[in-house]
Amino acid sequence: MAKGRNQKLKLLYLTRILMAETDEEHGLSAQELIRRLGEYEVAEDRKTLYLDLEELRHFGMDIVSEQAGRNVLYRLASREFELPELKLLVDSVQSAKFITERKSRELIAKLETLASRHEAKKLHRQVLISGRVKTMNESIYYNVDKLHAAIGEDRQIRFQYFQWNVKKEMELRHGGAWYRISPWALVWDDEYYYLIAYDSAANKLKHYRVDKMLHISLAEEKREGKETFQSLDLPVYSRGLFGMFGGEEKTVTLECENSMAAVMIDRFGKDIPMRPTDESHFQVRVQVTASEHFLGWVVGLGDGVQITAPQAMVDAMKALILRLQKQYDETKHL
Repeated sequence: MAKGRNQKLKLLYLTRILMAETDEEHGLSAQELIRRLGEYEVAEDRKTLYLDLEELRHFGMDIVSEQAGRNVLYRLASREFELPELKLLVDSVQSAKFITERKSRELIAKLETLASRHEAKKLHRQVLISGRVKTMNESIYYNVDKLHAAIGEDRQIRFQYFQWNVKKEMELRHGGAWYRISPWALVWDDEYYYLIAYDSAANKLKHYRVDKMLHISLAEEKREGKETFQSLDLPVYSRGLFGMFGGEEKTVTLECENSMAAVMIDRFGKDIPMRPTDESHFQVRVQVTASEHFLGWVVGLGDGVQITAPQAMVDAMKALILRLQKQYDETKHL
């Protein structure tokens, strides 16, 4: 048998063919495998093919053979990722707001290479059913990398921060001034990445949307605010934030109908104390960031949830309701 030009790569090409062309439902005969290897300029015959398949099995590949009519078909029976796991990863990439449309397509294309071409079609169909709002800042992937580097090297960072204006243009906040802060943690909230950092000028922790940060660079100075960050209960802090809007942290009492138990547990975790007040209601005390966004969350739950303490939050809710009533009662002429 004459050797092909890529004979030294024979096992690598055979692995590629099995991974790309076979799965639990699809196999290839010995003749088809030999023909496919020939397309890569690799010479093979049945005797050496069987030896090569055995070598790959010894290496750890789950290659099985089964009778199909007159032929014996060879297929890769299992992989590092099962199809349901890949579907889960694809859906996560597609639904993540912080990943742009272009990057979503690139990542999903890479995930498809972990399945056979037959299974990849099922992943592609899953992509088509999703159409969600995505970020427009392509630099977020590099931002996350730089922030992890700064945290790992215990260094401060500087950056600019932007918002979108009515012309759909990036508009630098504070006139393009440079922010200088000490990064401590990255958190995931409301489908966005946020950086929790210490602002020495304000002497407190703040949070920033990572996809709205521009031109991040590492400073030479070491991070500050270690004691402040270490005193923070990060899981409790994250659960109490609503859309990562700023505000004073408060302990709030909520009176809830029993049907709201799942909503409270989903938001604040199973460890929150839930004290029954009568047969159809219970009470919870939770720590939250007292922002208007939190009040809006409570309003969205309808008459099933009511703030009962502290009085300052009850008054804030009343003021919000009055403002909204006035806003919608007024007749505006444009």
